[in-house]
Amino acid sequence: MSFWRKTGYSYQSVVEISEPALLQLVNGLTRTDIIEWLMWNDPNGIYSDERSEKEFGTIMSREEGLEIMLRQAEENRIIT
Repeated sequence: MSFWRKTGYSYQSVVEISEPALLQLVNGLTRTDIIEWLMWNDPNGIYSDERSEKEFGTIMSREEGLEIMLRQAEENRIIT
């Protein structure tokens, strides 16, 4: 079961929580959880193993996914 379903965190909450809370949150995410969030946040992106393999000949590592996720979260951050 994915982190998102198991914990009740919504995908949107990633951009709504503080930066320290986000960093703590992502440390517990698996590569699959990160890909799931990326696919929700950017449906036109190439994140799934199948599409990545077809487009780039390789799959995205957890570290690459985490870097992209943090960048996208920052770009979409809701400032209150």
